[in-house]
Amino acid sequence: METKYLKINPADNVVVAISDLKAGETITVDGHAITLKEDVPAGHKVTLKDFAQGENIIKYGYPIGHAVTAVEQGRWINETQIKTNLAGLLDYTYNPVSVDLNIPKKDLTFKGYRRKNGDVGIRNEVWIIPTVGCVNGVAERLARMLEKETRAEGIDGIRAYTHNYGCSQLGDDHEHTRQILRNMALHPNAGSVLIIGLGCENNQPDAFRALLRDYDTERIRFMVCQHEEDEMESGMKILRDLYARMVEDRRTEVPMRKLRVGLKCGGSDGFSGITANPLLGCFSDYLVAQGGTTVLTEVPEMFGAETLLMARCKDETVFRKTVSLINDFKNYFISHGQPVFENPSPGNKAGGISTLEEKSLGCTQKSGTTAVCDVL
Repeated sequence: METKYLKINPADNVVVAISDLKAGETITVDGHAITLKEDVPAGHKVTLKDFAQGENIIKYGYPIGHAVTAVEQGRWINETQIKTNLAGLLDYTYNPVSVDLNIPKKDLTFKGYRRKNGDVGIRNEVWIIPTVGCVNGVAERLARMLEKETRAEGIDGIRAYTHNYGCSQLGDDHEHTRQILRNMALHPNAGSVLIIGLGCENNQPDAFRALLRDYDTERIRFMVCQHEEDEMESGMKILRDLYARMVEDRRTEVPMRKLRVGLKCGGSDGFSGITANPLLGCFSDYLVAQGGTTVLTEVPEMFGAETLLMARCKDETVFRKTVSLINDFKNYFISHGQPVFENPSPGNKAGGISTLEEKSLGCTQKSGTTAVCDVL
C-alpha cells in the first residue's frame, strides 16, 4: 500500500503529506483516524490535533514555531498559520550528549592526487588567482587562451577565480581577502596556480608570497603585470610550464581519512529533511567513522537547531566557539536592523517549509550525529 503521509518523530503533532491529500480522505496515525478537512499538497503538514492560539507545532521532535490562531485537527497548516519562536540572542548551557555510531572503520581508499605538502586533491585543475580585481580581465583571458590551446586534455579543468577585492580595503576586511586568497592558492584541488598581481594594489604580491610561507614553488607561480612587457605572453609561458607538469600527475589510492567534504543544501522543501539531508547525515557519519571530515555550512540555517549541534560539541571550548558563531551571526542581522528569522524563502514555503526552525531542523541533519570537533 502506498505511504501517503509520514510522522517523522513520535513527539510530532503534525504529519507530512508524501503525496497530495484530498479533503475527505482519512489518515490513521498512532491508531487514531483523522478526516482531512481540506486538500493538502505534497510536502506540507497536516495537523494531528486541535491547536490553540500560541501552541507549539512539533516536527522532527522539536518546536518549529507556534500557531498564530486556533487550528483544527485535519487541517493543512503552513506559513500563514505558523509563526517562528526565534527572536534575538540567547544564553546557552553546555549539555553534552555522546553518540556511539557503531560503524566499523575499514581500510577504504579513494583515487586522489597527492600533493607535496601531504594534502590530497580530488581534482587536478589549473587555477589563476588575481591578487586584485584590476587584473580580472588578464586572468580570464589567460584561462581562455590556455583552454583553447590545450583543451584541458589530461587535467580536470582551467579556472580563473576573479573577484573585486585586494585594494582600497582596510583592517580585517583586507586581511580576510588575503587569507581567503591564500587558502585558495594552497587548495589541493589546484594542481598548479598562477597568481597574478598588478603591482600597485594594497594586496602586494611580495607580501602575499610571504603569507604562503613554505609553498611548492614549482606549482605556484607569480606574475606582476606592471613588471612585464607583455603580460599575456609571459602569463602563457608560465601556464604552459605548469600545464606540462600537471599532465604527468596520476591518481593514486589514498586513505579515506584524507577526504574533507563540504555539506551545502540547494533548494530545500518539505522533503529535504526526510530524504536528501538525512542521507547526507548517514554519509557524514560513515566518513567520520573512517577518519574523514565533513563541514556543515550556512550558519543562518542553523538558527532553531543550534542546541542540537551544541550538545554534540566534543568539549566546552568547541561549545563556546559554537555559541559565539551563532550569536555573532544573529548580532550581524540585529545590528543592521534585520530579523534573525527572515527565512525560509518563497520557494521553500511553496515546498512545505513554514519557519526557519523547520528549515534548520531539516538542514542540520546533513551533519549526521557525530561530535562537532571545531568551528571555523
